[in-house]
Amino acid sequence: MSNGTHQKTLLLTGASRGIGHATVKKFSAEGWRVLTCSRHAFSPHCPWPGGEENHIQLDLSSPQSTIDAVQDIRARLKGGQLDALVNNAGISPKGPEGERLTTLTTDLYDWGQVFHVNFFASVVLARGLQEELKAAKGAVVNVTSIAGSRVHPFAGAAYATSKAALAALTREMAYDFGPLGVRVNAIAPGEVETSILSPGTEKIVEKLPLQRLGQPEEVADVIYFLCSGASSYVSGTEIEVNGAQHV
Repeated sequence: MSNGTHQKTLLLTGASRGIGHATVKKFSAEGWRVLTCSRHAFSPHCPWPGGEENHIQLDLSSPQSTIDAVQDIRARLKGGQLDALVNNAGISPKGPEGERLTTLTTDLYDWGQVFHVNFFASVVLARGLQEELKAAKGAVVNVTSIAGSRVHPFAGAAYATSKAALAALTREMAYDFGPLGVRVNAIAPGEVETSILSPGTEKIVEKLPLQRLGQPEEVADVIYFLCSGASSYVSGTEIEVNGAQHV
């Protein structure tokens, strides 16, 4: 920063589209340096400064690759501090016709892959970067889902249970990381207008109290709040971002 002020750093997984994309734009606009993790190579179409040199191509479904990436991330952190970690990456495999996969139809390999991306990667990154989070008195935000608390017509069983586990992990992490001065929270989005919406979502929207889809930018704003000083005494909570879909 030109005035000598410490520039805060965010590490975000699942940055290539939707909520992740909006989150990078939000934090960049607020002056943060953003390290992004995605299984895709950096796209020149991503509209934020320093994106390519701050991108880490990483397959979170591979436990060893995720563990190995921690050292790369630590080497990129200026001053050895990480102000925020947002575990946003998530996958939800579908059937041959795009249908929801149930507990009876989800392949065992897919169960493992979903849990590695949606759940275990969050543990690996937070544990591996705990000293950097502690140094910054930082924040962790886990992106769960409304599907983690109820059966959803489109979200598969593996996805839903991994998100429920991530919500429970948030509570455990808040308890464990609290003495380090690190806050841990979660957000649970509902129907958000992204490229991965399933056909038939409009029927759900008709029944929402707000009667509209959420926008990725609205979710990014809540993530930013949980990483900012405005939420300095908020930890161990899960904020529903779903237009009252949960009521």
